[in-house]
Amino acid sequence: MPFYRDGDLRPTCELIEKRLAVLDNRDYRQANELLVKTIFLSVLFNDLYYMVDSETSLQRGYADLTMILRPDMRQYRLLDHVVEFKFVKLKDTGLSGAEVRELTEEQLKALEPVKQNLTMAEGQLARYRQALSAIYGDRLRLHTHVVISIGFERLVLVKYFC
Repeated sequence: MPFYRDGDLRPTCELIEKRLAVLDNRDYRQANELLVKTIFLSVLFNDLYYMVDSETSLQRGYADLTMILRPDMRQYRLLDHVVEFKFVKLKDTGLSGAEVRELTEEQLKALEPVKQNLTMAEGQLARYRQALSAIYGDRLRLHTHVVISIGFERLVLVKYFC
């Protein structure tokens, strides 16, 4: 999977965004970031190359998904990853599902609840990067990502390099 090598999570986001349409209104009643994280975890899980962990305890916080390259696999040109997930309920945007589907990614990022979640995730990722750097040092080739789900309509992806 190219994501492991180049850190491009966009194709995975696009695939999952299309597949979220199978979820029904009854699913939406209890939806949160855990649902989205579980879907990504199912797609990205690879314990041959990675130590995959959900809710990794780092600097008084919990990283949603960490994928740290196994020590015996460091000779390969693969990256380490941390993904932080956020969930914005459609009603919190003040838009309909059809309206959200029509917006560009930049317009989605400008929505107030998305901006708030992005700011929170950026702070979390900064702490996680620092904690992981203290543990792994120069061996770490960390890429960090934020995935914000807007209902089941859209996924907003932001990628950061360490």
